[in-house]
Amino acid sequence: MGQLQHQAFCKAYGKIWGLATVEVFVEAIASLTKYYDQPLRCFTFRDFQLVPTMEEFEEILGCPLGERKPYLFLGFYPFMERVAKVVKISVQELDRVKQNRNGVVGIPRKHLEGKAKALADQGEWVPFINTFALLIFGVVLFPNMEGLVNLAAIDAFLAYHHSKESPAIAILADHYDTFVRRCKKSSTRIVCCIPALYVWLISHLFRQESRPICSLQGTSVTPTHHAFHRTRFQ
Repeated sequence: MGQLQHQAFCKAYGKIWGLATVEVFVEAIASLTKYYDQPLRCFTFRDFQLVPTMEEFEEILGCPLGERKPYLFLGFYPFMERVAKVVKISVQELDRVKQNRNGVVGIPRKHLEGKAKALADQGEWVPFINTFALLIFGVVLFPNMEGLVNLAAIDAFLAYHHSKESPAIAILADHYDTFVRRCKKSSTRIVCCIPALYVWLISHLFRQESRPICSLQGTSVTPTHHAFHRTRFQ
C-alpha cells in the first residue's frame, strides 16, 4: 500500500491502522489490571486514580463522537450480502468459508488476509482498504476467537462504514467488562482492544503537562506485516 492509499485509509477509518501496529508491552497490561477497583470503576494506586474515558478513546481511535451516533450492538448479526458488497467477495464464498467455533460465528482471518492481498495485487484499492479495515475491527478492536473475524465485529465495522457510528463506547465497554471479569477470576483471559488500553496507559505515564496527550505518539510500533499480532495472556 502506497502513501496515497494510506492517506485514503486514514481519512475513511481514522487512526485504527496505527493501533494495529502498536507493539504492546504485555506485562504492563497484566500489572494494570491488578489495580482495577471494581466498586469505583477506576484504577486505584497509592497516590492517585486513573479512569479510562470515552473522550480519550475517541482520540485514540481518531473517531470523535461529535454528531455521530455511538455504535451499540443490538443483537442482530449482519447478512452476508451487506458484507459482500463492501469487501467485494461473493455471498456464496462468504457462506462457504464462514465458520462456527464454539458458538462464535465468523469469517476466518486467513481468508480475509488472502483476499486483501489479492485485491492489492489487482490495484482494487477501495475494496482492499475496506477489507483491511474489517480485519482490524475483527482482530484488534473487537477480538474474540483467535483467527476468526466474528459477526459482532463485522456488525460494528458495517455500522462505521455505512453510518460512521463511533465504536469508541463499545470498545470502552469491552474494557470495563474485561476488568470486572478479571476481578472475579484472576486467570480470565484479557480479550479486548489491548492496543487502545496500552496507548491510553502510556499517554498517562509519559504525559507532559505542557502539552496535551497525543494518543499514538511515543509508542513502539512493529512493521505493517506484523500489524495483526495480538497477545492473549492469563
